[in-house]
Amino acid sequence: MRIFKTRTVSTDSCKKGRVMLRVGGEGPEVVAKPSRMIHVGDVVMVRKPPVTYSFRVKALTENRLGARLVPEYMENVTTRDQLDLLDVVKISGFIDRRKGLGRPTKREARELNRFTSDIYSDADFAESGDDMPLPSGPGDLWNLDFDEDDFR
Repeated sequence: MRIFKTRTVSTDSCKKGRVMLRVGGEGPEVVAKPSRMIHVGDVVMVRKPPVTYSFRVKALTENRLGARLVPEYMENVTTRDQLDLLDVVKISGFIDRRKGLGRPTKREARELNRFTSDIYSDADFAESGDDMPLPSGPGDLWNLDFDEDDFR
């Protein structure tokens, strides 16, 4: 019920063992087959890496439902640690990019620039109380001035 986008994706997930069922909300977890009948009170656990979502069946229906009616038929009982894991993945998504995923999107680039500018901004350096200036260019490392006499 609106956990997967299509019935085909739902069936494939069941066949791959990513959908588990806890009968009556208690007892051992059973791998759910696509044709498995569920009952009121059952808990359906769906593994969508990296998170395992849990839903309690509140009522059954014969027909397809609109999205607004879904809360009347099922309740999301996913544990807080699983939801926190999802937040961590969303935050670190642009930092831990896997090789071969291509260039970052505009949004990811803006977030990365904002992140790095916060770390390396001149304002942060000035607020630290240090008197040493930041380099103004690639060849100007701390404005060091040496004479030939310094190396003899």
